[in-house]
Amino acid sequence: MWNRKPVIKTVCIRMVLPVALFFFTGCTFLQLREETKIIQYSTILVGNVSSSFSCKDLPIVVAAYTNEKNKREIVHYTTLHQLGPYELIVPKGNYSIVAFADKNRNLCYDIGEAAGQYVGAEYVDAPAGGVVLDLDIVISEPETVSIDFPVGSPVSFNGSKKFHSTSPGVIADLNDPQFSDEYGKKGYWMPLEFFKEVGGNVYFMDEYDPNKIPILFVHGACGSPTGWKGFFEKIDRSRFQPWFYYYPSGASIGSMSYLLYWKIYNLQIKYKFKDLYITAHSMGGLVVRSFLTDFGNTLPFKTEFISISTPWGGDALAEKGVKYSPAVIPAWKDIQAEGDFIQSLYRKKMPPTVGHYLFFGYRGNRNPIRPNNDAVVTLSSLLDERSQAEAIRIYGFNEDHDSILSSEPVMAQYNALLIALHEKSDRATQTPGNMLQVKISFDYPKELPKPRPILLLRSLDNKHAETVLYLSHEDSKCEVGPFPSGNYAVSLVANGFAPDPVSKPITIGDGVVPIVNFLMKPRGSLIGYIVNSSKKNYQAGIFREPDEKVKVQSINLKGAGINRTLVPLKVDADYFDCYLAGADFAIKSYFCFYGLPAGEYVLTITTEGYPPYSTKCTMLPGQYYNERYIELLEGDFTS
Repeated sequence: MWNRKPVIKTVCIRMVLPVALFFFTGCTFLQLREETKIIQYSTILVGNVSSSFSCKDLPIVVAAYTNEKNKREIVHYTTLHQLGPYELIVPKGNYSIVAFADKNRNLCYDIGEAAGQYVGAEYVDAPAGGVVLDLDIVISEPETVSIDFPVGSPVSFNGSKKFHSTSPGVIADLNDPQFSDEYGKKGYWMPLEFFKEVGGNVYFMDEYDPNKIPILFVHGACGSPTGWKGFFEKIDRSRFQPWFYYYPSGASIGSMSYLLYWKIYNLQIKYKFKDLYITAHSMGGLVVRSFLTDFGNTLPFKTEFISISTPWGGDALAEKGVKYSPAVIPAWKDIQAEGDFIQSLYRKKMPPTVGHYLFFGYRGNRNPIRPNNDAVVTLSSLLDERSQAEAIRIYGFNEDHDSILSSEPVMAQYNALLIALHEKSDRATQTPGNMLQVKISFDYPKELPKPRPILLLRSLDNKHAETVLYLSHEDSKCEVGPFPSGNYAVSLVANGFAPDPVSKPITIGDGVVPIVNFLMKPRGSLIGYIVNSSKKNYQAGIFREPDEKVKVQSINLKGAGINRTLVPLKVDADYFDCYLAGADFAIKSYFCFYGLPAGEYVLTITTEGYPPYSTKCTMLPGQYYNERYIELLEGDFTS
């Protein structure tokens, strides 16, 4: 399948032992220390690149840069083999984002190339830590381009001319050095440099086949795709298609979990697969569980999850690495047995659409420090009772932490389980489904990005749970389902727009495919939430939830003939109800204003213990990305 002989690597938990730290040079730790400092004060910028004309398969470059005193400095760039989602990492600051169709793949914006720029504000304000969403860009034909990025400007800051696509689903050449074991180790010890060079992505090995179930393979610390060679070669490729998630394993597990969600979310919208099997080794199982518990309920497919040698209880020795190492890899903090991350994994159960099967090895060694282990992880962690309680089946093998990935008995059991799950899936798909056809038209300026709508299905007879289904921004007509038979009210949700009709009653049943039509009309809206950076140290790439401990007193929006003040409700309100009614509301630290005319506004927020927060806003109906991420800094605290 590929020429390089794989060398299977361990989870690298053993590397956190103080004795192992002396094998690495002072320069390595100086670089690691500098990287982790930058990551701590950086943010991931994500968005989607679309086009106002037909250029489906043009290679795309997206770059974030500063522009001070007419001096542009590229901070990070990424390359895509087609239009679609992107990710950039930048330190705290203000940035412009440009995208262009790099026809000759020279990483330079040349004359005659289509281009576009993020136009949601004068610049993107990137806080320290977290994710900034919906930074969508529309590229236009060369003769109509008007951007703040001169023709002839290169984006490569290290002299590289390599065009490596970070589009989810790009087909990988596993002979490429970037998929080697050496790069896998680099992703552990230098996660920031790895991310800037390679990114983090879900790769395909063949073109997508709707008749085959995808199996997503997720490696552990220091891992790379080569560790999965035995699985790639021995699964039934007539039934399954292998994908793999390749990521910098030294980064915080929470950030890599969110990146996995972003990739799978975009792939599901594009291909609409109904089943996803996930196989994860070692620390990769923690990434997957975090992904499933935090985001699994938002994804409309059935998941079968097979974990192999995962340290479900964390690792007590990681605490020593965090305490004594001259530089600390972010992932070490997450795998501490008593740390916040491991404890948070079990505060929420995995969704009911997930089936978990636990594989582990018990051939290790015994010593006073690590009794009963698989040569890397203790059995008490591999068989943590919290994970056992949710597993459908548990399989033990006379293998160690590494050999379990190349064991013939393990592979035989793994394939037997896959076939059983596949046959079960086949029987389920043979049952006639109840589908719904949705037609969508947007009344929006073509120079603005088109939003991604959300389908909302509510049972009128209270027989079924509310269904929320994410659609593609390219979907003007799609068939979705199956849904249980019954009577429903169907609605469409898209920030910056109002649906017409607001809601439509339908009946779903066997042999009937109701058709609903929605016209999405521009509506001025401002949505925001407050986070408090003084309470928690967020890494780049970890989604920051609204801080419910911040006590908001009032939220005022003034301008364009509008003067409205919100006081947070004492009881919960449903976001979708308020959106469909066009009713302003605030709950705790989250707020929405609707029906705003175009113009300039001032947003003012008063909270207990902080001075008033004020910022200027420019409003344009149909500008769906007008979401405010408000950070109350520690220095703002007054009591």
